Amino acid sequence: MTEKDRQTEEKIFESATEVFLDRGMDGARMRDIAAHAGINKALLHYYYRTKEHLFNAVFELMAGRILKKFAPVLDPSMSFDDKIRFFYREHISFLQENPRLPGFILNEVNRNPERVRKLLAGFDLNNLWLQIYSQHKKELDEYKIDASMMPQIMSSIVSLSVFPFAARGIFEAIFEKQGLSFNSYLEDRKEFAAGFVINALRNNNTLLSNTEIKSQRAHKKR
Repeated sequence: MTEKDRQTEEKIFESATEVFLDRGMDGARMRDIAAHAGINKALLHYYYRTKEHLFNAVFELMAGRILKKFAPVLDPSMSFDDKIRFFYREHISFLQENPRLPGFILNEVNRNPERVRKLLAGFDLNNLWLQIYSQHKKELDEYKIDASMMPQIMSSIVSLSVFPFAARGIFEAIFEKQGLSFNSYLEDRKEFAAGFVINALRNNNTLLSNTEIKSQRAHKKR
């Protein structure tokens, strides 16, 4: 690939990312992406023959960058508590820089869950949960957390940072009436969410394993 080709492809990726984030896969048009990149539509089709091909490439690139940014979470020398603090600090900061990303992902999941599922197939998220559990089994045993509970634990952790961005309009409307700043709230949340989760795990008297949940369901059906 020549330097000119590389620069053109970078323009295409930057422009496609902006258009997809703004309009979603269904609302984006190839001519809009070409116009944003300052190239003609024929040249765009030379690099990416279809909108779906371009969308897949952009989505995989974004997912790869996100996973790379949070790679330190897999450092076995970092304690589980420190990983929680690191996650909230970095994840909320990342979403502050990319505030449209949660809405974009949620929209695409709702519009075409099968497409998103295929795109995420290359990222073994289940193995990520199991890897974290195996690294911190001793700590998690003290919290009375077993491997079956990790999907619930990890999704709950993520939701505490994603939800404020997914419902940003509602939060800002509420905060405006109270004279509060959404950005100040986010800065405070980096510490609050981490402390909330860590304290909840340390004082775990209510978390249920999958076995206990199934047992309670069976009892209710009797």
